[in-house]
Parts: sequence; C-alpha cells; structure tokens
Amino acid sequence: MNDDQPQGNPWIKSLLVWGGIFLALLLVVSMFGARTDGTGTLIRYSDFRTRVAEGAVREVQIGQDRITGTLKNDQQFSTIPIQNDTELPKLLQDNGVQYAGKAQEEPNLLLYILAQSLPFLLILGVAFFALRQVQKGGGSGAMGFGKSKAKMLTERSGRVTFDDVAGIDEAREELEEIVEFLRDPTRFSKLGGQIPKGALLVGSPGTGKTLLARAIAGEAGVPFFTISGSDFVEMFVGVGASRVRDMFEQAKKNAPCIVFIDEIDAVGRHRGHGLGNSNDEREQTLNQLLVEMDGFEANEGIIIIAATNRPDVLDPALLRPGRFDRQVVVPIPDIEGREKILSVHMKKVPLAPDVNSRTIARGTPGFSGADLANLVNEAALLAARRNKRLVAMQEFEDAKDKVMMGAERRSMVMTDDEKKMTAYHEAGHAIVSVNETASDPIHKATIIPRGRALGMVMRLPERDSYSYHRDKMHANLSVSMGGRVAEEIIFGYDKVSSGASSDIQYATSLARNMVTKWGMSDKLGPLQYEEAQEGYLGMGGSHRTMMSDETNKLIDSEIRGLVDGAHARATQILREQEDKLHLLAQALLEYETLTGDEIKTLLDDGKIDRPDAPRGVVRPASAQGSAVPRAGRRFSGPAGTQPLGA
Repeated sequence: MNDDQPQGNPWIKSLLVWGGIFLALLLVVSMFGARTDGTGTLIRYSDFRTRVAEGAVREVQIGQDRITGTLKNDQQFSTIPIQNDTELPKLLQDNGVQYAGKAQEEPNLLLYILAQSLPFLLILGVAFFALRQVQKGGGSGAMGFGKSKAKMLTERSGRVTFDDVAGIDEAREELEEIVEFLRDPTRFSKLGGQIPKGALLVGSPGTGKTLLARAIAGEAGVPFFTISGSDFVEMFVGVGASRVRDMFEQAKKNAPCIVFIDEIDAVGRHRGHGLGNSNDEREQTLNQLLVEMDGFEANEGIIIIAATNRPDVLDPALLRPGRFDRQVVVPIPDIEGREKILSVHMKKVPLAPDVNSRTIARGTPGFSGADLANLVNEAALLAARRNKRLVAMQEFEDAKDKVMMGAERRSMVMTDDEKKMTAYHEAGHAIVSVNETASDPIHKATIIPRGRALGMVMRLPERDSYSYHRDKMHANLSVSMGGRVAEEIIFGYDKVSSGASSDIQYATSLARNMVTKWGMSDKLGPLQYEEAQEGYLGMGGSHRTMMSDETNKLIDSEIRGLVDGAHARATQILREQEDKLHLLAQALLEYETLTGDEIKTLLDDGKIDRPDAPRGVVRPASAQGSAVPRAGRRFSGPAGTQPLGA
C-alpha cells in the first residue's frame, strides 16, 4: 500500500558512485606516486658511475634530465645526471657499455590539464555524492532540496477500504462523497456542483484520521500522494515553498488525484506568532500552500485532504471555503461505534464463546479507535502468555485493567505500614464516591501497585457523557479529597503522606476551570477569566486575561473555597462512615483488589461472598516510591477531570 514509484535500484547507483571514486583515487596514485614502470629503480649518480666502472652495466640511454639503462643481470635502473659531466661518454666506452641519446618527449597538454584538475574533480564528486545522500528521498540531483517528498501510494499490499473503518459513520459518509465525485463527476456537475478542493480531518489522537485517509486511497482509484506537514519545513528559507510548488506540479501531472497532508499544523500555524519576521521559512511555506490551494491558477482535479488534532492553532486563511471546504470532525466513538470497532479488530483474533463485544464496549467509555485496537492486542498477548488457544472474556477484562490503570507491579517493595496507609487512602476515595449520588460508579479498587501508582480507585460512567453538571463536579472534588481525609482521620495530622499529590493537582485544576472557564462561581459570575493559547514557541498553555488585582485575588479565593468545601464534605462523610472505612480498608488488605459490586455488597452486608482470597506477594522493605497515578486518560469529560488514584 505504501510503495514508492519505481525509481531504479539505489544500491546499484551507490555502487557505481563509489566505484568511480575508487578508480579516480587509483589514477591519482598512479600519476603522482613513485613511478617505476619503464624507468626502473632510481639510484644515485655516484652508484651509477661505480657500476659502469665495475662492468655491470650493459646499455644506457642518456636524456637531458634522466639516464635510464639495463644491468647485465637484466635489471633496469634510472638516475638523475649531473650537468656538464664530459667524462661520462669516455667512461662508458672504456667499459664496453652501449649508449645512445634520448630525445626529449613533448608533454601531452590534455593529460597535463587532466592531471592538474583531477584532485578538484575528485573533491566535487565526493561533495556531489554527500549531497545526494543528505537529500535522499527529496528529489534527484545535487540541489534536490526543493523537491517534494510526497509519496504516491499504490495498492500492491495492505489495501484499506471503508469496510475497515467503523464507529465514525458521519465522517466516513462525507469522505465517501468525495470518492464518488472522483468516480463519477458528471453526476454532481450536471446540477452545478463543484468538486470540493479540500477536506480537513479534525479529531483527537487515535480516532482514525489517518485510517480514513488510507481508506480513501484504497477506494478512490486515483493517484494518492501522502506527505507529512513537517516534510515541508527546513532550516533554509524558501525550501518549503519550493517543495509545495513541486508537490502541486506532480499532482497536476496526475490529476485527478488526492494529496493527503498529515499533521498539517506543523506548517499551517497562525502567521505572526513565531520568532523572526513574516518572511521566515514556515510562513513562506504556508503562504505558498495558500496560493497553490486557491490562487490565480486553478488546480482542477486536485483534492487536498489534511489531518490535525490542533485545529485551534491553524491560520484562518487556511480554513476558509475554497481551500478547505469541509471540516470533518472525527470524534471519540460512542458505545455503538466502540462495538463496531471492536468487531473489526476481533475478526483477526480467535475468540472464546463467552466474549461479548457489547459488554466490552459498555466498559470502555472514552476509548478511541486506537485504544480499542490496543485493548484487543493486549488481550491476545495475555492469552498467548497463558498458553490458551482462544482469547476469553477474562483476558479482555485483564487487558482493560492494564490499559486503564497500568500493569500490576506485585514485585514492588512495600512495608505493612505502607500497605495499610494505601488501603485506607483508597478506601477513603471509595466511601466518599459511594455516598456522593452524582459520582460515577466504582469499577474497581486495588492496592496492588499499577503503573506509577501505589493503589487506585477506578470509576467508570454508566453511559457516554458529553457534558457535566455542577453537582457532578462538586462530587468529583469531594471524592478527590477522600484519600487525604482518610489519612488525616486514621493516622493523624503528622502522618499524612504525599500519596494525594495527584488528587490535589486534579482538584485544583477542576476548581480553576469551574471558576475561570465554566462560570460556576456566584461571586465572579458567568464570565471567562482564563483562556488557552498556543504559548511561547508553540508550547501549550493558558494565561489569564487582563484583570485587576482584586479580581485575581477573588479568583484564588473562589478556587480555595471550592477545594476547602470538598475537603469538608469528604471529612463529614468519612466521620459518619468511619466503621465502613475500617471495614473496606481491611477487605482491601485481605483481597487486594475489589470490584465495584463487591464493594457495594461489603458496605451493605458487611461481608464479601468470595470463597478464595488471592493474595499478592509482598516483601518487607524500608522505602516507598512516590505515588503518582496514571489512571485518568480514558475518562471522557471536561478538561481537567480524571478518575482518582492514590
């Protein structure tokens, strides 16, 4: 699927280049090295006269700057003569040496020029080859910086179609229309419709934007070019704009066609927000892209499809109709979508009869398509490690816990006191959650270290939620304080641990959003006091708008009031339910992991109907690592909300 057009064998090209360099080096050595062919061994002139006097020389040829000859043992030699040696002919004649004069050779001008220029040609050849290697894939030629890096996809293998895309039906339908337009343009043009020039896929990471693009490539039946936004930008100003021009030139030659730009925010950010002036490389590249998409010259038959998860940072000129006519939102799938996605991925896995994709979909709210694919893969790996022939429901449940809460770390060194504190901390979260009617139900509580947390209480909503109410946010604040309050009640003020660090961070973030973004403060009213912005040098962040010192103090006071109120509410609940706090903590120490149903049964009946009590291996130790839980990235809700850990 992702094959380039045939461009020759690169190994043969490299071999020819290196062979040429090697031959050039041999030529240099032969021309400038010690020459022995035809002239023999070079000897001193005094040795030459001595050998003549000894009768060891057979014949010589006397030239203006060199004497060559042959000894009687057929060995050749040469020597540099001394000028005005008038006695040499007599010495040769007296010793029976045949001698003759040697005419001076006329130099070959072409060979001389070649010899002088060969080192420079060799340096240029090496530089040429180095530039080709640096720009490999960026076009042919030593100056291939400006060549487009777009690759044309073919259908040789791994073809993806719309049948492989599930759970995002609305987005798929909008893109299917583009494919239909390419297949039968007269169906739309006869009513005055024009082909869309661009479609922007917007969605969170893992929702299937790139998969949709691959499906378009498999369905359209037209040339499909793919490139990343980062492939345009280089350190040299003007290179990116040149690559944009070259990419559209290639597309025009293959029209009608589709060009897919992945992560377009790398090149399409707001102009004027970076360092330097308006002529820097990234902005020049964006300007050229804007002109090519909708400028004076029409690009008929070229459809641009781009993907990003940061539409807020894109330049407004890039988003207007005529450039990107459609913005296709690729959302997190709902329960129906998750079930369809699971069905697609489960086709590749041998399933046991007890596997129910609907049940798994109900227990994975907030999961993206990539998360669900990872869940199925983890379940298959678990079944393989357990030497099973089929993947059962138990493997899917264990894989879900691993993806949500992290892998178990039963070998982690913990003392009994640390286990006891973790148990009461998690029991505090659970007791407050059970007594807050607006809180989500508990999925599982554990004191087995998972990921970066020593323990965790995982809550899951009963259904997909797209907005959250004030009572639910106050309940979440109270539950977040439950662990810290339980430590204060059971172990005292001086024994409070750092295990609540992530709870405090979560509660502070949620309270700040309630006050500054969601208008849930009676004193401040329904106004926005804080807004997100891209930040310096593209780093994400937020900042407060221009406000007086009194308003800033009031904001801080309201945030403090919300968190203090949650702390007081958690304290009231745990004081009233202290006997159940002890009961649940002891059960966690005994069983280590309890499901939500088991916790409810324990608090209602005072016991758990579980015949076996699996215990983890705990080795004594003297130190405990910091507890920073990682649960929370699966929770679907307003910014700053997450499930609670220890």
